[in-house]
Amino acid sequence: MKRNVNMTQGNALGIIIRFAVPIMLSSLLQYNYHLVDNILVGRFVGTDALAAVGNVGSVNSFIIGAALGLTAGFTIPVAHSFGAGDIRRASHFAGNSITVSFIIGCIIVVTAHIISTPLLRLIGTPDEIIGLSAAYVNILYFAVPIQMLSNNFTAIARAVGESKKPLYFFVVSVITNFCLDLLFIGKFGWGVEGAAAATLISHAVPAVLCGIYIFRFNKSVDIKRSDLRLDLKTAGYQIKLGVPISMQFTITSIGSMCMQSAVNTFGASAIAGITAANRVENLTNIPMSGLGVATQTFVAQNYGARRYDRILDTVKKILILDIAISVIMSLILYFAGPSVVSLFMKQPDPEIMRVSKRYILAIAQCYSLVAVLFVLRNSLQGLGFTYSNMIAGAGELAGRISVAFIFSRIIGFAAVCYAAPAAWLLADIPLAVIFIIKSRQLRREINNPIKTE
Repeated sequence: MKRNVNMTQGNALGIIIRFAVPIMLSSLLQYNYHLVDNILVGRFVGTDALAAVGNVGSVNSFIIGAALGLTAGFTIPVAHSFGAGDIRRASHFAGNSITVSFIIGCIIVVTAHIISTPLLRLIGTPDEIIGLSAAYVNILYFAVPIQMLSNNFTAIARAVGESKKPLYFFVVSVITNFCLDLLFIGKFGWGVEGAAAATLISHAVPAVLCGIYIFRFNKSVDIKRSDLRLDLKTAGYQIKLGVPISMQFTITSIGSMCMQSAVNTFGASAIAGITAANRVENLTNIPMSGLGVATQTFVAQNYGARRYDRILDTVKKILILDIAISVIMSLILYFAGPSVVSLFMKQPDPEIMRVSKRYILAIAQCYSLVAVLFVLRNSLQGLGFTYSNMIAGAGELAGRISVAFIFSRIIGFAAVCYAAPAAWLLADIPLAVIFIIKSRQLRREINNPIKTE
């Protein structure tokens, strides 16, 4: 079988772009879980159901996002070891990450069911949709251990240079999700519960397929039973890397919940409009985020191989490329966004369309800020400096809270529309400072190679 991509040699920019394309397509397929759910729920069930599904986004990110953030940190040492040519060490880290992911996933399932409804009340979920929101998430949370394993297997594959196989598995998963959505929502009339059940079952597909690939067919890791035994020292190191990334999701999710509480004060139409516009925004995010994830793998492998000059030179090029992509995505978002929003409704509601258009215009004006965020955050993550994620998350939190509790009361709904750009800006500033500091440290390592171990 063809060995995976070693990113420490060859044309760096070309390698990253080729590696990123399957990641972008995988993200597009993952995104379809929520997009299909939203479209079918909005069309077959109604506006309240669409608002209920959209309303749980911030709570979902708080719980599921925090869980999946851990797996991103667990597999950084896998890429470092692979880049250094130490397959045995990479396999040990990979095996331990699988065990830790599953254990933590089971713990999170119990915790999520306890806190989900109080969180929905905390963000001011309207009475008419809180029952639907709770029903949706309480089914969805049973998928957390499965999602963590799926993300962990995918992250292991990408860490050792394989981004195509996870894409193939997600193709099967999305087809499964679409068919089950039509069956559960359209045929059986199960509403939001049907959408959640379809998503839960569909998450199991890539988990099983990617797990089989990692254990049986991937030749860049050789995970033995001994690697699956919980090693507390290794687990502690991996958790140390994973917790800041998880905290970044947690912190930004708190900001999103604050923002959701501000949106909720404007009524169900505003919730539905922002929900639909967010789905369109997430779609145009995919090229930039995919390039960022590919950059993380590139940086991690080259850091393990001590190719620091290659890292610094390439990250500059990727930053320029991602900003150029953000300009293109801004134009697409501005001109095509409203048309996509209308797909979420059987008959477009004028108020929902007005809200979504205002939000889309604000995002399109500031999209380059998120491009910078993706490149810098993922580059620092690849270096193993995951604490920067937490600092950036704090910046995002400050931006969203200031909008939710101060500016929304002064200038109204317009403040809500610019909450995300404000959050991106306040995250970019500390990330840029940290990256400059780390770049100088790497240059000193380049100029004084005798001092490296």
